[in-house]
Amino acid sequence: MRIGVDYYPEHWDKELWAKDAKLMAETGVSLVRLAEFAWCRLEPSDNCFDFAWLDEAIDIFMSNGIDIVLGTPTNCPPRWLQEKHPEIIPMGSDSRPQATGIRGHRCLNSPVFRSYAERIVRKLAEHYKDNKSVIAWQIDNELEAKLCFCEACNSKHRDRLKEMYGTIEALNEAYGTIVWSNEYSSFDQIKPPYGDYNKAWLNPAYMLDFRRLAAEDVTEFSDFQASVIRSVIPNATITTNTWFCEDIPDFYKLFNKLDFVSYDNYPTTSLPQNPDDIYTHAVHLDLMRGIKQQNFWIMEQLSGSMGCWMPMQKTTRPGMLKGYALQAFAHGADTVIHFRWRTATKGAEMHWHGLIDHSNVPGRRFIEFVELCKKAKEWEKYAGTELRSDVAVLYSIDSRNAFALQPQTDGFDYMEQIKLMHQAFAGYGVNVDIIDEHADFGSYKIICAPALYVTDDDTAKRLHEFADRGGTVILTARSGVKDRNNNCIMAHLPTVYADLTGCHVTEYDPIGYDTVEVRFEDGDTVTGKQWCDIIESDGAEVLARYVSDFYSGMPAVTRNRIKPVSVEAAEKPQPSSYVYYIGAFGERKLYEKIARMALEDSGLSFIPDLPRSVEITTRSGNGMTAHFVFNNTGEEKSFTLSGQKITLAPFECKGL
Repeated sequence: MRIGVDYYPEHWDKELWAKDAKLMAETGVSLVRLAEFAWCRLEPSDNCFDFAWLDEAIDIFMSNGIDIVLGTPTNCPPRWLQEKHPEIIPMGSDSRPQATGIRGHRCLNSPVFRSYAERIVRKLAEHYKDNKSVIAWQIDNELEAKLCFCEACNSKHRDRLKEMYGTIEALNEAYGTIVWSNEYSSFDQIKPPYGDYNKAWLNPAYMLDFRRLAAEDVTEFSDFQASVIRSVIPNATITTNTWFCEDIPDFYKLFNKLDFVSYDNYPTTSLPQNPDDIYTHAVHLDLMRGIKQQNFWIMEQLSGSMGCWMPMQKTTRPGMLKGYALQAFAHGADTVIHFRWRTATKGAEMHWHGLIDHSNVPGRRFIEFVELCKKAKEWEKYAGTELRSDVAVLYSIDSRNAFALQPQTDGFDYMEQIKLMHQAFAGYGVNVDIIDEHADFGSYKIICAPALYVTDDDTAKRLHEFADRGGTVILTARSGVKDRNNNCIMAHLPTVYADLTGCHVTEYDPIGYDTVEVRFEDGDTVTGKQWCDIIESDGAEVLARYVSDFYSGMPAVTRNRIKPVSVEAAEKPQPSSYVYYIGAFGERKLYEKIARMALEDSGLSFIPDLPRSVEITTRSGNGMTAHFVFNNTGEEKSFTLSGQKITLAPFECKGL
């Protein structure tokens, strides 16, 4: 496990550089990220480059044995470029240029911006191609799938739509533009969704396509920069950093041609009072690992109180800084880079705290960071290990975007369903991957597909094949609702999955903030909320029924037994597979109960009485297997595991 920091030499007097690097080396820092926002210093005027200051900083870090992650500075083009070519500034939905002076003020599709971006990236790559201390490259910074409404984007998007649909008649059919008399007679009539483009009254098929186009823009821009770097440094190691922003890119496509995934990890410092709330970042970490189904990096890690576009949050409690970093490692991060070495004294992020405060005097958090670096050194013995999971949760970017475009019911959130399903299995000490719906299912025994709203024919086919091979599948309400074009499928829900589930939905009730009681056949009761599918069994076993409202007595949860039919199964008998259908969204207890049943059906081992908010993960490889336990609470936890008494301080993470 390597520990690093984000550092901005351009922000500080040179006299601090050597002192900082020396203290970093003494502390245990082994790498720094540099220059991702420094375009104006690297190219202070058009085609006049100055790398001398960065050379000097890199030389100082090299002399202290510290490696470099070099960022391409394309997130923030300099003032002279904006003034010379105002067309590079992205256009808002109000047809006005975005305000400059903030970051991200560039249109990814602008041909002019692309030419300048290519030049600065190429110059950087050529200048540092032989520097062995530059071990990795970060493209841009926190790329988002935002829509730009300029003509360059309009033209590019129309061309893509022509490729996708071929004829305007085919597009009209796919979009259902006959509704509200919105049919197009030519592709030239297609405009981006000006105004408040998130409003549900805009055409949902059209809106989902524009979300897809924005995601393609981001991926194509990242791939473009990677190709520039590799044309100069063929064996360059390249990534970009991502996070759960409002306009989330398609993570799986974004990182497809990059070498590894990097995530900006900012867990909460304010623990919720409701014990049912899921606040752990384990779900984010497992999703990042699931993107490429391999270990990943943390490019920005929580170091202190956060504050910029919102009021300052609580500072990290004792143990959080160290514990959250070790939690990331336990879930597959091989490198953790803290944001940042020192809290900025200028600019909008001056209250987004680093390891050292404005006083420039190392304090409590820095002392804890020193302890983290010592622990990371101890954990070098785990190098080469990785998490291997029998359980996967499918994450669908199309379904997420479609739900955002057409909210289903009060209180419903797609990501909450992902978290609930993930936490249900993770709470039994089971490794869980969160993967793209198009990923390979072959290594898993249980596939959970909550609220798979937009239907992909290939995904449906592979889920059927997975069940045929003996895998267990869990589906929930709001599955199979839409086709690929975000139009409703004319069939009983869950439509293409009905033969898998052995049941169908006769009616549904979007109850929002109301609740219903759901009782299992063994007498356990749970609370249903937000949504209730009223189910009729077509052969599936009824596990639970509603006991309130007008559908009292009707099935709420079912389990369908499927005998394997694959060639392999015919040659060698295999156990039956099971397909669960959860018709009501509910409290954590509902998902935990189903998870336990599925684990038992699949013959997987698990820990039945693990305390809530205690996480266990297992990493293996290089001839070893290591278990990690993490207490994600502010209270001491004591429990017995395999006959061993374990006590964890608040936010403590141990390797067993």
